[in-house]
Amino acid sequence: MYYLDSYYLILILPAMLIALFAQANVTSSFKKYSKHKNVRGLTASDVARRILDANGLRGINIERVAGSLSDHYDPKDKVVRLSDTVYNSTDVASIGVAAHEVGHAIQHATKYFPLNLRNSIYPVVNIASQAAVPLIILGFIIDFINLSYIGILLFSAVVFFQLITLPVEFNASRRALKILDEYDILSKDELKPARKVLSAAALTYVASALVAIMQLLRFVLQARRRD
Repeated sequence: MYYLDSYYLILILPAMLIALFAQANVTSSFKKYSKHKNVRGLTASDVARRILDANGLRGINIERVAGSLSDHYDPKDKVVRLSDTVYNSTDVASIGVAAHEVGHAIQHATKYFPLNLRNSIYPVVNIASQAAVPLIILGFIIDFINLSYIGILLFSAVVFFQLITLPVEFNASRRALKILDEYDILSKDELKPARKVLSAAALTYVASALVAIMQLLRFVLQARRRD
């Protein structure tokens, strides 16, 4: 069967296990360091507002969004959205997450190239991600390998998107930690757990990219075997 071939067991399964570990690690890290309250009593939303204002981004709003670790920056609406577990929290883990999302807002304001590139190709990649796998499988089923290669080309765009996401996320974390230090929001001791949470979160993006790369490799090997 398609989903149980040897390439799946050799390439995809190990990558998925790594991704599951990375996700479990970020959840456990956040839970662990959410017990560390910052000595200044600042909430994550307070910190986000302070950093935005200090960088001349008073026009960017901060909104509360449902969920846990569903935090994100919306470049279209220019809104930093902080999750229920982060918004009013005073722990260093939540402050690190909020500062990371503000880092994306600063990237957007300063026209950080990898972010602009990712945002510009997102509509195309979104369509490609929906069409790629069905085309690949259909090509295999009807023995029309060129159709599968078209699907593989589309899936390559998905992999590229995952790869360009890495510098965007790592840069946002570096910006966050630098700002938290320079603005004297967190002490040196408080920065350590914040850094660990953001590092754990960054690994989830690395794991996602690995899964996508292994999936692309699997598709290529399957196509070549049928060619």
